[in-house]
Amino acid sequence: MAARKRSLPENKDNDVLDGTCCSKKHCRRHVAALILARGGSKGIPLKNIKLLAGVPLIGWVLRAAIDSGTFDSVWVSTDHDEIEKVAKSWGAKVHRRSKEVSKDCSTSLETIQEFLKKNPNVTVVCNIQATSPCLHPSHLQKALKKITRDGYDSVFSVVRRHQFRWKEVKKGCTQPENLDPGKRPRRQDWDGELYENGSFYFATRDLIMKKKRLQGGRVTYFEMEPQHSVDIDVDIDWPVAEQRVLRYGYFGRGVSLMFCEVSGCLTDGRVFLSVSGEDTISIHSRDTAGLRMLQKDDVEVVLLISEVDVVLKQMLDKLKKIMGCEVMLVGDEPLKDVQSVVAKKKLDWKDVAFMGSDAAYSSCLNLAGLSAIPADAPPNAAQAAKYTCSHNGGAGAVRDFAEHILLQKEQAKAQMKQDRIDRNCF
Repeated sequence: MAARKRSLPENKDNDVLDGTCCSKKHCRRHVAALILARGGSKGIPLKNIKLLAGVPLIGWVLRAAIDSGTFDSVWVSTDHDEIEKVAKSWGAKVHRRSKEVSKDCSTSLETIQEFLKKNPNVTVVCNIQATSPCLHPSHLQKALKKITRDGYDSVFSVVRRHQFRWKEVKKGCTQPENLDPGKRPRRQDWDGELYENGSFYFATRDLIMKKKRLQGGRVTYFEMEPQHSVDIDVDIDWPVAEQRVLRYGYFGRGVSLMFCEVSGCLTDGRVFLSVSGEDTISIHSRDTAGLRMLQKDDVEVVLLISEVDVVLKQMLDKLKKIMGCEVMLVGDEPLKDVQSVVAKKKLDWKDVAFMGSDAAYSSCLNLAGLSAIPADAPPNAAQAAKYTCSHNGGAGAVRDFAEHILLQKEQAKAQMKQDRIDRNCF
């Protein structure tokens, strides 16, 4: 890929990932994130890439993993072509798993062991569950320190629950497991119990390969708050899960520049010929309002017109005046023109939002930190985008994406504020 969507630490040992090994004397620690995403989900078909709040389910954890800056490499292990495409569009490497570990009876441990055999320089693995969309970078950063700083061999995520458990002895008969019914404690007088929430499991290579375990050795836990402990394997009510992720999910670091294709996004692509012979286009008031919302929040907007679009080229100056933003002509290879602007403004692609509706913009959609397509965009463009709007082009899609960007910025600011509070309280 020409550039990464999000910044990973430079990996000086990438050649080792192809199968060569280095001596222990000269090996440095290589921490890899690995998301297991098999294509044969029995409950919800291709659940791992099903859109959740407009974003592929796996995209939520990939965004958190890459933005954490914790990993030397981020991988998705899959046996499915479509999942591979989505994973790469989010900046992940792909481990194409074998048929032997792609069966219904295959375990996570077997798949991770296969990954480690193919990547002998990886010393620590974090198995992140694709079904945990409320994972944040700070969770991963703090958990890894328990291995790198405190010397633990394995760390896994938990949530604390205050629930009384009863065991069924036989049908219709039960007995308490964690309480004395005669001395029921108040919630504030009881520490509760720790439950695995399935978000992630850190483990060293030796533990996985030699002991054949993901949890063991010198083991500890990382406690997550209940609101971040969402598991789609359990919370199968998709609309409810969407509400949770919109409130508690990680939306990235925020963007400062947005590119938007005019034809197909800001308009529906149609040109109207008036009685007087003038060409006209239609722009929805919701979309113009959405662009103004972005500008008000200090997001620079650049509209894109193809050089071969004769009608829109004639309207370039009028669009500048009406929309109050820069309008730019792009050639046969839009990425070159857009890349020059990104470089001139000294931005990283993770700071850029991009909206397009044509396959010609696939590279830009791939690279941008946030990218979107209208609901009626063709499939080849949809494969590259990270967000799918609920409205069609020229009918409110731009407003949809604008609201998504602003929500992302709001969430990012709130997370930064919370991180500062956590550091001050440490």
